[in-house]
Amino acid sequence: MSPAKVPARHRLLEAADRLFYSEGVHTVGIDRVIEEAGVAKGSLFYNFSGKDDLIAAYLAGRDHRRRDRIAKFQHGLDDPVHKLLAIFEALGEAVAEPGYKGCPFANANAEARPGSVESAALRTFRDWMANAMLSLCEDAGYAHPGDVSARLCLLYDGAVAGSNLDAQPQAVGIAKELASMVLETAPRR
Repeated sequence: MSPAKVPARHRLLEAADRLFYSEGVHTVGIDRVIEEAGVAKGSLFYNFSGKDDLIAAYLAGRDHRRRDRIAKFQHGLDDPVHKLLAIFEALGEAVAEPGYKGCPFANANAEARPGSVESAALRTFRDWMANAMLSLCEDAGYAHPGDVSARLCLLYDGAVAGSNLDAQPQAVGIAKELASMVLETAPRR
């Protein structure tokens, strides 16, 4: 395979990522993704079992990139409190990107059926985020790590919503400032 030839699976995922995120998984049809990717219809069904499988792969890619972004911001940090605040810094970078449309998991799940691939992807990411924050709160020695992490998750969600729904990218900075206050005032063991 020549270096210039991009595999059909990759082209389908790139097209799906671009279209699903900017326009929505429920409004973009499979034919549009195929056309945008420049592949034959058979390529879709060779690489994915159908639209749900493509949606699941798109959301898994978004999940992977979000986790990588957070890890990048936490790299080299030893203090769990700094790692918690780095989660907000990673979000700040994301909301500053051109074309930011909010949380891809919540957006995809907005019109999805219960038990769908969209709701599973949303639950997977949210559970990972909640567990990551809880673990860091435990590592930091907070007396009530569950309470502290629940407050941080709420601030994170508010920053995601405020930066998208109200087009206020400064919402992330405000949320980080409030998170810092929560972390400074919460009792430790």
